Amino acid sequence: METRKILKNKYYLYMTEFFAGMSVMAVELGASRLLAPYFSSSQIVWTIIIGTIMIAMALGNIWGGKKADKNPNPDRLYMRLIIAAIWIAAIPLVGKYIILGISALLVFTVSNNLLIWAAFLACMVIFVFPLFLLGTVTPSLAKYTVDSLEDNGKTVGTLGAFNTIGSIIGTFLPTFVTIPAVGTSVTFLIFSGILLVLGLVYFISARTKLAKCIVSVVLFLVCSVSAFFDSFAFWETNLLYEGESIYNYLQVKEDEDNVILSTNVLFGVQSVMPKSGGLTGMYYDYALAAPLMAGVSEKEDFNILILGMGTGTYAKQCLEYFDGVTVEGVEIDQKITDLAGEYFELPEEVKVTTYDGRAYLGAVDETYDVIMVDAYQDITIPFQMSSQEFFTMVRDHLKEDGVMVVNMNMHTDEEGNINQYLSDTIASVFDTVYTVDVAHTTNRELFASRTDAGIRRFGEEAAALEDSELKEMMQTVDAQMQEYEGGTYLLTDDQAPVELLGMAVIDSLIQDELGYYKQVFEEGGIQGLLESF
Repeated sequence: METRKILKNKYYLYMTEFFAGMSVMAVELGASRLLAPYFSSSQIVWTIIIGTIMIAMALGNIWGGKKADKNPNPDRLYMRLIIAAIWIAAIPLVGKYIILGISALLVFTVSNNLLIWAAFLACMVIFVFPLFLLGTVTPSLAKYTVDSLEDNGKTVGTLGAFNTIGSIIGTFLPTFVTIPAVGTSVTFLIFSGILLVLGLVYFISARTKLAKCIVSVVLFLVCSVSAFFDSFAFWETNLLYEGESIYNYLQVKEDEDNVILSTNVLFGVQSVMPKSGGLTGMYYDYALAAPLMAGVSEKEDFNILILGMGTGTYAKQCLEYFDGVTVEGVEIDQKITDLAGEYFELPEEVKVTTYDGRAYLGAVDETYDVIMVDAYQDITIPFQMSSQEFFTMVRDHLKEDGVMVVNMNMHTDEEGNINQYLSDTIASVFDTVYTVDVAHTTNRELFASRTDAGIRRFGEEAAALEDSELKEMMQTVDAQMQEYEGGTYLLTDDQAPVELLGMAVIDSLIQDELGYYKQVFEEGGIQGLLESF
């Protein structure tokens, strides 16, 4: 067929390659943010995303090359770009429903690795097709840009360079600009819009398929407008805030008694503020034993460091119940700190440093009476804050009679679970380790020190408390606390498979919770399941 006039300008072809490469990386990063509120942002989820996208791109390369040889019609390529653009634009609108639908289906059909299978299938359904279409761009453009064998190496190399430069920009731009500024949904729309414009410019210049162009614009606008009226947790009616930061999906909601922060829409609570003040009924209450173990009533200056500050629930409790304490925190996500001041009444005297917890310990020389490690979010456990090397740094930043308290969630009795790894690792660093399970939750609090002096005096400290509610809570901790004997399950900087260990526990907890509903479904089908709610 006759070569379109616009294709005689190779720079337009190079820009097509540039923006296609940019869009691939932007969609990949957007995929991680779309999946994270449901499946976490662990290395496992990233592996699924990267693997799925590479499969789609490889198949697109093969298929696109064959089609370019068989029928070198550029109309087909640019129509594929338009189709990919509309599909990507629809992801913010329909993606979350696909994720929940696949998860609900697998709940009743899969017994092991539920979250892994759900994340993989969701990624396949949502992202393979548009990225397959984008994978056809490079071989097709090579067909149109190579004029002769004498310069084909230069031409293909230039195409590759434009694709790579676009991919680089598509990596940095969403992470540091579009997602923090306007969110995941608009990021998808921005890059799908770029692809759409590429296709429209081609067809408008050729004065062909104008009706299809108009339809594509209408569909894009419908997806764009609809995406603004939906949310990740679309079933929630009491949200005070829903948004994103560089690190997290963030959700603040309230009920009659509490204001709650969550970084996951399906499970897990990261911070709770009781509206009436006082104890929370959660693991923070148990962690208040640490200042008593470290002799808070005997010291004029008492310093507490919280790694994983969150919204400051523990900091507020320490200031409320203990006199003469100074509390500072480290929180990697500045947006969470902002929400702490806006919704959770974080006291102004609490200093919060925006930094990684381990990096912060490496940068300061100060020692503390208590260090609380509260940086584990469901299945998202930073491996660098779970190893022997990390806990050695914590020990070195404690005073001689200081106490470390660690909140370990996802408690299970299965041999070789994540909490056993963490406990054994800590026991290899600290001389004295005690644990206590938090009632009615999957949390376990671990207390560690160089000596057992604090543990021995804790009972007396608890009995002398004036606040009756706190006194009762501390006596409960004293009665249930058990000394922990270390084992051989160790985590190091070199080997810390925390994602796999955490995923296994979450999978087990989900199966336990859904056991009843599975039985109802097996006996009564869909109708029986609906009647059970």
